[in-house]
Amino acid sequence: MEFKDKLISSFMAFEESIDVNNALHDVRTLAIKNFENKGFPTKKEEAWKYTSLNAILKNDYSVFPKHENAIEFKEVKKFFLHEIDTHKVIFVDGKFSSFLSATTHDGLDVCLMSSALNKPKYKMVIDEYFNKIASKDESLTTLNTAFANEGAYINIPKSKVVEKPIEIIYFSTGVENALMVQPRNLVIVGENAHVQIIERHQSLNENPVLTNSVTEIFAQKRAIVDYYKVQNDLQSASLIDNTYISQKQESRVSVHTFSFGGNITRNNLNFYHFGERIDSTLKGITIIGDKQHVDHYTLVNHATPNCESHQNYKTILADSSTGVFNGKIFVEKEAQKTDAFQQNNNILLGDKATINAKPQLEIFADDVKCSHGCTIGQLDENAMFYMQQRGIPKKEAKALLMYAFSNEVIESIKIPELKKRITKIIATKLGVNLGFDL
Repeated sequence: MEFKDKLISSFMAFEESIDVNNALHDVRTLAIKNFENKGFPTKKEEAWKYTSLNAILKNDYSVFPKHENAIEFKEVKKFFLHEIDTHKVIFVDGKFSSFLSATTHDGLDVCLMSSALNKPKYKMVIDEYFNKIASKDESLTTLNTAFANEGAYINIPKSKVVEKPIEIIYFSTGVENALMVQPRNLVIVGENAHVQIIERHQSLNENPVLTNSVTEIFAQKRAIVDYYKVQNDLQSASLIDNTYISQKQESRVSVHTFSFGGNITRNNLNFYHFGERIDSTLKGITIIGDKQHVDHYTLVNHATPNCESHQNYKTILADSSTGVFNGKIFVEKEAQKTDAFQQNNNILLGDKATINAKPQLEIFADDVKCSHGCTIGQLDENAMFYMQQRGIPKKEAKALLMYAFSNEVIESIKIPELKKRITKIIATKLGVNLGFDL
């Protein structure tokens, strides 16, 4: 049985297990029909031209874990941002772990998607927000919608400044020979509220894991959202991350994506504007080697006047790794006075590394300030020579140049402890001690 057919047949059992009379029955049924019609994306689609899923879809994934697997904190401590106190929402093999989680509510509404989707007290919120900004046509998003049941539900009330970052971590134990998980996150940030969120997907052994994640974020008027994605998984794990963001008047949302690990990683990041004086920031650092593949697909839809967006993605590719950057800025006719900037810089460390870059601007307004740029090159030999002449070994000189290349994005991280953690991961990836106080 092909994996697509296995998923479709599994949907019937899934629906029966959660109650076919659930209000979301029609939403899920339509979603699985859309997936059945489209199937998994292929390289024939323009948006997937440079990324093939064929290799990872050959695995016989379990769609539902057969056992509940407990893990000890000491086994996963290194994956937490333990230098500071955080709210923790932790999942193991797709199931919530109350043992590893720590959600002192502090006036927040933080719970599980399974509770929000099934309990009457959340019905009004779910009716208003769930699946409202996520694509109804993108096949992997619709697949997630069909099976949506577990994930993080975060509702920040009006004028609330969340003092501690929220960590959302999905662990895969590898007890199954191969496992597919489909977390669904819903984040609602009220007027004038501020929150910082760190998300991570982490497998704990070499058994294949495929994660198909969907996150919907709604930023209300003057809300501030800082979202950080740390992708440093084992090379037996693959991630398809679909994030959809709705912004209202004067809101500010930034998403930083750090892609260091995994086999195949695809990040779909979509911003939609519904008000004036909105600010959207998209930044990322990718450092990969071997045969790793990372694909960033971004969209900023400027639909209203006087808004800004800033994109800055840095990529370092070694060995036979492959990078993709497909970024689109879309400016509608009504979006006058738009200020949009997009930059993608890439360094290739070997002859076998490959980058496919496609920056795009579609502008239908006549009073805008929009620009995009893309560079592909190698490390500056003159700078390398200069540093070696002053006693810096070649390996360290190379690492310092690559760190300096990434530093513009690193410096924009607003959580000092996370900035140190990312710096340490980069040093490990580069194979040197950069001499920073970590």
